[in-house]
Parts: sequence; structure tokens; C-alpha cells
Amino acid sequence: MLKSIVFALVILTSSLQLNAQPWKAKWISTMESQSTTNTWLMYRKTIKITARPATAFTRIAVDSKYWLWINGQQVVFEGGLKRGPNPTDTYYDEVNIAPYLRAGSNTIAVLLWYFGKDGFSHKSSGRAGLLFDCQAEELEVLSDKTWKAALAKAFQTAGEPYPNFRLSESSLLYDARKDPGVWQGTGYDDQWMPMAQEIGQAGDGPWNNLVRRPIPLWKDYGRGAYPDSRNFPFVSTGDTIICTLPYNAQLTPWFRVEAEAGQKIMMATDNYLFYGPETNIRAEYITKKGVQEYENPGWMNGHKMYYFIPAGVKVLDLGYRETGFQTRFDGSFSSSDPFLNKLWEKARRTLYVTMRDTYMDCPERERAAWTGDAVNESGQAFYALSPASHSLGKKWLYELVNWRKKDGTIYAPVPAGNWVSELPCQSVTSIGYYGLWNFYLHSGDRQVLTDLYDGAKQYLDLWEKDGRGTMKLRRGDWTWGDWGDQIDTVLVYNLLYSLGVKGMQLAANELGKTEDARSYAQFLETFREAFNRQFWTGTAYRSPGYKGATDDRVQALAVVSGVAGKDKYPALLKLFKKEEHASPYMEKYVFEAMFRMGYEDEAIARHKKRLSYMVNHPGFTTLFEGWGIGAEGFGGGTVNHAWTGGGLTVLSQFLCGIAPLQPGYKLFQILPQPGSVTRARASVASVAGQITSSFKQSDKTFVLTAVVPDGTRAVVGIPDKGYRRIMLGKEVIWENGRYKKNDRIQMMGDTPGHISVLVTPGKWELCASK
Repeated sequence: MLKSIVFALVILTSSLQLNAQPWKAKWISTMESQSTTNTWLMYRKTIKITARPATAFTRIAVDSKYWLWINGQQVVFEGGLKRGPNPTDTYYDEVNIAPYLRAGSNTIAVLLWYFGKDGFSHKSSGRAGLLFDCQAEELEVLSDKTWKAALAKAFQTAGEPYPNFRLSESSLLYDARKDPGVWQGTGYDDQWMPMAQEIGQAGDGPWNNLVRRPIPLWKDYGRGAYPDSRNFPFVSTGDTIICTLPYNAQLTPWFRVEAEAGQKIMMATDNYLFYGPETNIRAEYITKKGVQEYENPGWMNGHKMYYFIPAGVKVLDLGYRETGFQTRFDGSFSSSDPFLNKLWEKARRTLYVTMRDTYMDCPERERAAWTGDAVNESGQAFYALSPASHSLGKKWLYELVNWRKKDGTIYAPVPAGNWVSELPCQSVTSIGYYGLWNFYLHSGDRQVLTDLYDGAKQYLDLWEKDGRGTMKLRRGDWTWGDWGDQIDTVLVYNLLYSLGVKGMQLAANELGKTEDARSYAQFLETFREAFNRQFWTGTAYRSPGYKGATDDRVQALAVVSGVAGKDKYPALLKLFKKEEHASPYMEKYVFEAMFRMGYEDEAIARHKKRLSYMVNHPGFTTLFEGWGIGAEGFGGGTVNHAWTGGGLTVLSQFLCGIAPLQPGYKLFQILPQPGSVTRARASVASVAGQITSSFKQSDKTFVLTAVVPDGTRAVVGIPDKGYRRIMLGKEVIWENGRYKKNDRIQMMGDTPGHISVLVTPGKWELCASK
């Protein structure tokens, strides 16, 4: 154990020292094609060392992606991040290459993919280049003109149809007749490769300042066979070979074949062929003569992989490599209701397939960080994944604020090179209660709040009051409130703004910004009264100029924002049973609102009704963008849109009752709202440790088991449903409406709807009986 700790400290110290070092390396490229779209470059450098160093942390920057080998062994599979941390600068990776080095001669090889075009998730620098900077105590390796660099001419651009304009990636065509051989290996003769051209030093444009990658390198699950793998070898008859994946995944397909030269193989997923809904990424390959193997480096996703292999080609093997965000599936949920179980699992699968360089709306049509989607996705990650996933939420928030315009306007998606438009409803949601504040509450990362508060406040201050206690409609560049129809936009925007203020008030209190906090509190009090006075009709919230059917989104936002009082709940319940206009994105707020009102069974019934088609669909492991597929969905309708998985959050947070009360789960609650669900269990991998809530109920008893990690406290409660006695183990702690003194726990009387106690770390079991 001591050796492990010492080694970890050495690694940490080396990493910190590295980041403090000035860069010495030069940006290098080739003489030609530095700005050509879809350029691929090969770099090689041979070094000699007397002994392998203990550590050799290396900083690597590129536009756009790279693959790294040392002595023929792959070290990084798809490194680099889409640009960038702000509109001008570039991310760099940090890799310890020491384990791959050896005494004597060592070959370093880098394959670089320069996208060369803007997209909704990338801003091109306009120039392909590599920066490789290793300054270890016993080793210095710097990219400069002594490196070899050449165009990888086998990589080309597949013909029409081209990916839609939102994607910065191209569909790849690899012409094996131009294959340079195993150029990554140590024995390769690279005399034909020109020397690299030095084109700048660290800090130079167009890459500018270099910012350390804030998220881990991808998890590489390795190459594997398809679950329905065939008997190899076989000779293709020209039929399409369809391989089923275990679930919707981010993958790079590969094959090994024997063929004549000049035959074209095409690879695409079902998401490309059928469920795009606009053209996305495919791969093509032109054979050389003989046995050959190829893995397409550009990732794609789907449930099925299609190989279009010409007749006469001998297929020796087919397979794929799954890669994904470096996190674990440490959260869990199960219950006596199969629908809820399937919903939760499909939501997590959808979440994971929409995580990579950023949170994505979908992993094929655009791969863009629409910030309203990211609000829902980050909320799910806290309940479904390990704390390693928090880094992606942190990256999202920093980019959101650091890409804002000079006047303070926050827009998304970012990073982006061909999008600069503001969707006010999504921007204000992201800096508010469900965005920035929710991230802080779950992560406990105070620095994020400190760094981003001023930028968030600057944006909030751009919204204008209407002189009646409420807000003018901020149209922005796209006055979007949700997919679908019957949208009472004025009220949707007002309520989302109030949630923005609510989050900023909490942030101001936390940061000791007393005047800001007081101002926000005064606004919320005035707003609540004014909103109810102006827009409550006696049966619903409606704006005077709105002529459509009553908007269920508005009613839900009024509840979750705290604007709607309990006296309005019965009327709102009637509306939620009748009006169904929200898209799956906004349906999360309806689901949550009904739980907050205490209508658990009605909430589950509505969610089942609205999501049953996609949850029960046997052909998909993910949830859809709209209520149907393709034309039946909104905006074209992708089949993997994580904004739909908000039910995952609600089931863990409300049905099983796990929610932080203080930042970083120093104090949290386990206050389940079971409704008629007879059994449920949720586990959350919080930053404070694993938390578990498990309940079983019958007509006469309710048993709650809670696991509280070290260093925390929890408010644990039984639903107040007519129970006569509550026992903690063998001790009676509550009977006939009164708490009984107990030295192990503290009685709580301020949790409406529950009979609760404050407990310390450990495993606790409360048993209530009627």
C-alpha cells in the first residue's frame, strides 16, 4: 500500500511540474495540405535512451485528433479534443509515455486527423499541426524539424452523400492501394518521408493558448467480435452483412479480408442508413491485393453494423472496437415495476452514448452540445455514473461561459465554428438551478461556482423586466421553447428565468455575495406574486395573448420553480391528466412536478403513457428525441437523445428519495416517494461515497434501508401514510404521532410528507407499521 501511495505521489508531482514548465516544442506539419479539409498526416521520430525513465509525461496538442504508437504499440486511441475551451484556444493532452519506452532505440509515431472544417461541435484552427513536448527528468523529446512528416495519402474523403453541415468530421475512404505499410513500427524504412516543417511555437496562432484537457482519455474496450458472430472464413456473395451490437455504442468497425485490388467495401450503422435523420458518418475502403486488415478510425454509432462487401471477397473476420467516456456505471436502480427498470436502463445507455468530447444532443446527426440537453444529461450522470463523469459537466459549464459574446450573451452549442445563435431558454436554464447550481450541489466543486459566477450574472443581467414584476420575452436569435406545439412561450421563458435567478441566488449566498443574494431574493418574491396575479386563471397558468391549448410545460415549470402554491395542485393535476404537449425534453419537468406535488402514481401513469412506445420498443436500447422515430419525432427525430432520460433522475431523486441538501453530499436526504410501487432500490456513487436507498412496502408496513457513507449525514424518512409506529432495528423511535428519545439519532420535524430522522454514517433500517 505504501509503495502505491508513493508512486501515486510521484505521478501527481510530475504532472504538476509538467504543467508549470514552459513549452519547448515546435508546431510541425508538412509543406502541403496544411489547410485542406480531411487531411491525414503521419509523423515519426526515433530516439535513443540508455534506460527507461520512471515517468515521462508528454503534452500533445493537435487540430483535430491523433493516434499515438511507441515501438509499434498503441498508446492512445483517438487523442485530442475538438476545439476549444473558448473561441480561440486549443486543448492539449497529457500522456505518460514511460511505460512504453525501453533502453536503446525507440520509435514514436503519430497519426493526425485534421478535420479542416467547422461544425456544431468544433471550431477549426485553419491549419493542421502537431505539438509534442516531453520534458522529463531523464528524457527530452520535442517536436521539431528533425521529425519525419508525410501525408497519409491512403486516407481520402468518401464521395456523396457528404455528412450534413453540423458535423466537422468527414466520411472516410481508405485506399489500401496507397497503404504505406506498418509505418508505426520500429523497423520501418522511413527514408521516403520528408522532414517536418516547423510552423510555430506554443502560443502561436492559429492554435493560440494551450489548455490542459479537462476530461480523461477515452475508455477503450478493445477489439471484439459481434455477439452474432459468423463462422469465418466465408466468401461474400455480394449480400449485405448485418452484425448486431449488444447495445447502441460508439464504435470503430474493423475487418480482415482477402481480395483482389480495387474492390470497394462500405461500412455504416443503422443510424446512418435509417435513423440519421440527416446524412452522417459512413466508411469506405478500396482493397489492395491479398490479405488485409482495416479498422476505420472515425467513430460511429448504432445498434447494427452493416458491411457492404463485393462478391468474391473472402471475409476472414469482422469485429468492432467500442470506445466511450472514461467513467463507470456505478449508479443503479431496480424496482417491482418492470417499466421503470427498463426506462432507467435505457436512459443510462442513451446518456452514455451521448458523452464524448462534450455532452451531445445525439451522436450521429450533429454531435453538438445543445446546452438544454446538457442540463438534463448532467443531472442524470450524477445518479447513473461514477464521479469521473463530473468532469464532462464541468467542461460543459466552463465552455458555455467562456464562449459567451462580448456583450455577455451565452449561446450554444459550443464549441462551434458555424453557430453563434442564442436560445435564451436553454442558456438561462444552464446557468440556473438545474444547471450551474445543480452541478455544484452534486459535485461540491466550489471553484466552478467561483470562476463562472460573474459570467453567468452578466448574462442574467441582459434579460429585461417588463415593469409588472415579470420579464419581457427575450427572443434571442432563436425563440425556441421546446419541440412540439401549444407552447405558451412568454410564460415558459419567464419561469425558466426565475429558475435561473433561483440558482444564482443560491450561488450568491454560497459565495458570500450578500447584495446579489438579497436582490435575487427580492426579485423572486416579487415575481412569484406578480406571475400568479397576472397569469393564474383559476384553473391554469396562461398568458393573455396565448390562444392555444393550455401548455403543460408552463404548469410544470410553475411547480418546480416554486411559483405555484399547494392550493393550485388539484387544478394542475387535472391539467396534467388532460394536456400532453411537452416534448420528451420538457416531459422531465412534468414528471418531476407531479412528484413534487405528491401525485406519484399519477406521475408514473403519465410517464408510462407517454414513453411506453420507446421504452418497450424491442429494437432499441436507447430513447428517442421525439415520441416516435424519424418523421414521427421532432426535428427529424433521432433514436438516441439523452434529453428524454430525465425520468432516470426523477426515479432516483424522488421515487427513491436520494438528493443532496448540502454541496458535495455532506448532508443529504433519503425521503422516498413510493406511491404504489411496492419495492425499489437506488444506489448513487456520490463524491462522498456510495449511497443506497431501498424500500419495501405492503398494506401495513414500510421498510426503508439506507446506507450513509463516512463523513456525511443524512435525513432519512418514512412516508407519512398513516403509520402508527416506526422502529429503528429493535427500538421504537416514533409512535402515535410522537418521537421517542434516542441517543443514536436526531429527530426531524421539518420534512413535510415524511416522518424523518437525522442519522450518521452506517447502515440504517427503519420499519413502519400501521
